[in-house]
Amino acid sequence: MFIEVEENPNCETSVFLRFKELGPAQRLRQVKSYERSSRGEWCDVVGWTDNEDRPECQAMVQPVEESGRGAAYVVFGGVWGVRLKQEGVREAWSLVSPNQWGEAYMLLTDAHDLRLEEGA
Repeated sequence: MFIEVEENPNCETSVFLRFKELGPAQRLRQVKSYERSSRGEWCDVVGWTDNEDRPECQAMVQPVEESGRGAAYVVFGGVWGVRLKQEGVREAWSLVSPNQWGEAYMLLTDAHDLRLEEGA
């Protein structure tokens, strides 16, 4: 699988990565982020695109082989990466909200840090 995210207003980092898939991609609704807290915090997650009218898209997670780590889970979204907000924040997705932040992608090693969409 390939992940390509261009530099954009959601995340400053552009990436082009290649991973060996270990299983199918699944729809993701929440992820435990360690970006702002070493203990981690549950966050809602969506994919982010360059569509001005409807930038949100489905966030996905896929098991992959990661050199040096073995098996891992890559969280990915649209061409502008993924967008996160802490669980319980009840506001629309927005690039200007101080309660939200963007990432090009996330790489996690523990499946317990993922919450899939219902029925996924």
